[in-house]
Parts: sequence; structure tokens; C-alpha cells
Amino acid sequence: AKPLKSLPIPKRPDLDAPVPRIGNPLPAREKGDAQPAATAYPARMHPIRALLAPALLALMALPAAAEKISLDQLSAYINGFSTAQSGFTQINADGSKSKGTIFIKRPGRARFEYAKPDDSLVIAGGGQVAIFDPKSNNPPEQFPLRRTPLNLILAAKVDLARARMVVGYGADDKTTIVEAQDPDHPDYGTIKLYFSPNPITLRKWVITDGGGGQTTVMLSGLEQGGSFPERYFDITAETNKRAGN
Repeated sequence: AKPLKSLPIPKRPDLDAPVPRIGNPLPAREKGDAQPAATAYPARMHPIRALLAPALLALMALPAAAEKISLDQLSAYINGFSTAQSGFTQINADGSKSKGTIFIKRPGRARFEYAKPDDSLVIAGGGQVAIFDPKSNNPPEQFPLRRTPLNLILAAKVDLARARMVVGYGADDKTTIVEAQDPDHPDYGTIKLYFSPNPITLRKWVITDGGGGQTTVMLSGLEQGGSFPERYFDITAETNKRAGN
């Protein structure tokens, strides 16, 4: 991977400006159709963009095969920790896999470190989410955090009982699966969140982007607590570091 060279610190985009689709938001095109410039992304970055597909949460309702954890309990679980970390395995829409470690510092901060050969980095901090590609000399791509599914667990106050957010939920064996979506922007995509009981633990999520592509993230054991340096979540500091400043 080539080091970044003299990158300007990217400006924070207007939070009300349209956000580019992440992943594969386009319908299938006929042969010979032109790819719209606004959504033409390098194919190798699609899996990571799919992870951050702008959506706040939803999944298919399942038959109630076991006792469900209440929405109030799930909200209290998320609101009950300030830091956490876990290894993860990501299964992309094309069946490929990548691994890494996630660090969470609520509210508003997270860091996804992808292991080699991917070796990419995703940082949430300062109201933004930035994607760093080690193979690119370009500044990181940035998106408003409030338009990504990360906002579910990073918001200062999570309320799964909010009107029109959860559209259904059920239980499969010993797993409670929450169905939700962004109440104001259901077209952004959906997410399935899988929780196990005793104690309540987030185990997995599945994001479906606007184009129907799915990305699964399986956590290898989310451990609450720990102390992480603020530089882990500082987009500007990471940009300067990669620029050699």
C-alpha cells in the first residue's frame, strides 16, 4: 500500500446535503447503459460502503419461536455501556469475507480496523463517518453519522420504541431480532440486529442497502468496558498522520 501524500483535511459536508448511496444502490442496468457518475464507486470498496449503508435499521419479522427481549430492555442495554470492543467477521454480498476489530466509545464514536489483506479503516467521530483506503492517495470519504446505521448504537440516547422505527420484531430459538428502519427515510435501507439473552448481548447485524445487496457482520463477543485513546476516533488526526504531517 502506498502512503498518502500531502492530503488536505477534508471539509465536513453539509449535513443536510444529499449523501451518496453506499454499497450497490443502483438497479440492474441493461448492457450498454452508462453508469451515473454520482454513484460510480470502485468495486473493491463496495463491501465497506455496504457496512455503512445509510440506514437506521430494519429486518424481516420472524415467527415468535421463543420469548422476546423487550424493546425497552434492548434500548437499556445499548444505553448502558459507554465503551466496548469485539472482533468481527464481515460477509459481503459477493460471498467474500473480511475480518477486523471494532472499538466503540459512546456517544458518537467507533473505529473499524480491517485486517490484512483489506487493511482499511473506518472511523466515526465528530458527527462524521470516514472511510480510509490504504491503496488510495485520496482523502477519506465522509458521510454524516446520523445517516448511517452506526447511529443506532452510537446515539446519546437509543430508543427502539420510537414511533415508526421498529416495524416488527420476533425471536428465533434464543435470539431476539429487531426490525426497524429510519422513520423518516425508509428508502435508505434496512438492518437486522440479533441479540442473545442472559446477559443481553448484540451478536450480529445484517444490512441490506438500497440496491438489495446484503452485508453480514458477526461479532465474536462484544466486551463492554475498556479505555481507548481519543485519537482512535479523530478523523482529522488520522488524515494528518497518513499525509505525513
